Amino acid sequence: MSRSHATRFLVILVILTAAALLLPFAANRGLVFLAGVIAINVVLGLAFNLLFSTAGLLSFGQATFSASGAYAAALLLLRAPEVPFLAVLVIAAATGAAIAFAIGFVALRRTEGVYFAVLTLAFAELVHVIIAKTSFFGRNDGLTGIQRPRIGPLDLAQGNAYYVFVILVTALLIAVLWWVTHSRLGRSFRAVRLDPMRAAFLGIDVRRRQLEAFAISGACAATAGALMGPLTSIVSPDLAHWGESTKPILFTLLGGAGHFWGPLVGAIVFSAVEYGTRSLAGASDLITGGLLLAVVLAIPGGLLGLATLGVRRLQARPAAPSEAALPLAPAASKGETL
Repeated sequence: MSRSHATRFLVILVILTAAALLLPFAANRGLVFLAGVIAINVVLGLAFNLLFSTAGLLSFGQATFSASGAYAAALLLLRAPEVPFLAVLVIAAATGAAIAFAIGFVALRRTEGVYFAVLTLAFAELVHVIIAKTSFFGRNDGLTGIQRPRIGPLDLAQGNAYYVFVILVTALLIAVLWWVTHSRLGRSFRAVRLDPMRAAFLGIDVRRRQLEAFAISGACAATAGALMGPLTSIVSPDLAHWGESTKPILFTLLGGAGHFWGPLVGAIVFSAVEYGTRSLAGASDLITGGLLLAVVLAIPGGLLGLATLGVRRLQARPAAPSEAALPLAPAASKGETL
């Protein structure tokens, strides 16, 4: 991890965070709420991309981790309000990491590749059914009446305080995921993805690294999910539905899986399309699906991949010769007619 890359990342993160924090001064409450949801979705997409592009694991069960964090936080806020909210986030992260480790421990021992992805989907649907059928989790109605908490003297229910808190926490999670991706641990994840046998020959414990990637991804996704309950005042079994697991995948493919900021671009574009087509009954999913299909077929590298390709072509284009570089015309002799 070079210092220039870290500096560039920090500059981009600070600019994005500042823009998000200034949004309430220029937009209505509906758009501010949407921006909070997008920030959470960005973390979910980046957590999935840590597994997919860095560790080489395709998981269809990311909604399990975000839903586990959401329900853990909601239960604590409703039934143990004396627990500090920062401790609630830590407990939610630990819950997501533990569930991810357990699922990964079973799935990685039994399957790999496509079979691993299908098994994670099966576990996700099992968790969804358990939540929907258990009265402790509110069954199909979920848990409602979740209040925005306090952090010491700061009341997050006042104005846009909770939105600011969401932006700051998601920025911290993005920084953690970037550090993991570009650290020595992230390099070992990539080594496992590129060639597990060679990585094992070099002394890397392949199964342990895969489980660590799964646990880190689960912890970040669960922390992001824990932020959702106080934002929307409700958590429901829909958060654990398999359709929610496809969203981080779509964000990543749309923005560009080969780029760290790809899921961020994908989440913003995806949310903009959904918001712009919200009034078209039945057409929103069609338009969104058509857009994603077009991107996957026409732009396999995603939007950032297309932008990178365009920049490289512009840089490779030869510059037009200037007048100073043109050869001088030979001087006419006395006998020639000018």
